[in-house]
Amino acid sequence: MGLQAYLILAATVFCIGLFGVVTRRNTIGILLATELMLNAVNINMVAFSHFNGTATGMIFTLFLICITVSEAAIGLALVILLFRVRRTVMADHLDLLKG
Repeated sequence: MGLQAYLILAATVFCIGLFGVVTRRNTIGILLATELMLNAVNINMVAFSHFNGTATGMIFTLFLICITVSEAAIGLALVILLFRVRRTVMADHLDLLKG
């Protein structure tokens, strides 16, 4: 497979994630769609790294995966906290910062 196939795959995964972020009302669904978008970035970085013959992109991808896991854990903790306070996980009903 050539580089173009990986770029098409990454663009497709990113578009699916973007569609999920725009259309979802559930905060857990928005969090999962954001994860898809970050995984598309990982696919791009690994593909370019492989085709350039360097390991730089793969190392950055490893760090980005660690950041993504911590982001998911913090996001899920916030969703659980919001559910405990508001009894909903719908993004439309979350107006805690409105004064």
